[in-house]
Amino acid sequence: MDRTFKSLSVILSYPTKELQGAISEISAVLMSDPRLTAANRRALAPLLTELEQDDIYDLQERYVGLFDRSRTLSLNLFEHVHGESRDRGSAMVSLVETYRDAGFDPVTVELPDHLPVLLEFLSTRPLAEAQDTLADAGHILEAIEQRLQGRDSTYAPIFASLLQLSGAKVDQEAVAELMKKPETDPEDLEALDRVWEESEVRFGPDPNAGCPQVRDMLAKMDQPVTPATAAE
Repeated sequence: MDRTFKSLSVILSYPTKELQGAISEISAVLMSDPRLTAANRRALAPLLTELEQDDIYDLQERYVGLFDRSRTLSLNLFEHVHGESRDRGSAMVSLVETYRDAGFDPVTVELPDHLPVLLEFLSTRPLAEAQDTLADAGHILEAIEQRLQGRDSTYAPIFASLLQLSGAKVDQEAVAELMKKPETDPEDLEALDRVWEESEVRFGPDPNAGCPQVRDMLAKMDQPVTPATAAE
């Protein structure tokens, strides 16, 4: 198992007491990985300190405010790609099949495209495959990083680290397209309800859904969904 990908998966998950108790071990893994630059390791330190020392309820509230109340910061990757289109369900089914074919069966209530779940999966795969998958999602990772930087969030360095680990050059036009999406005020509950009102995503057999590698599905992420596509 790649302990760095596993560690990044854990600290990007919903904060728990168990996570707080494991921060010392996680820090040791991340701070000793030569694949991360010294600057990346220093940038991760404030988040690790917060996760270890801050009140757990404050940590959970901040986490929900960031990742659960804004579609532009969603950790569900297909949300950024397919929006409300039917393609999202098919992509999800294919991703689940890919996990199962690799013997990976995550025990979680999160959707299979949830970034921490994907990172846990990648921690079990060869490094080259993990890098290719992250590279294909690079523009999404960078867009989220930019938005988190705009909020002075200590979570931003996680995405910078993932981009570095991928070793890829990000498509800046694709990033710019994602950045056009308006932000939602997490305190405006009525606006949040309107934003999150979406069609049901069905997860069932799809005769057209094969069992491609994760990177083959994520490769389509370089084509941001347009309003016309989403409405189909």
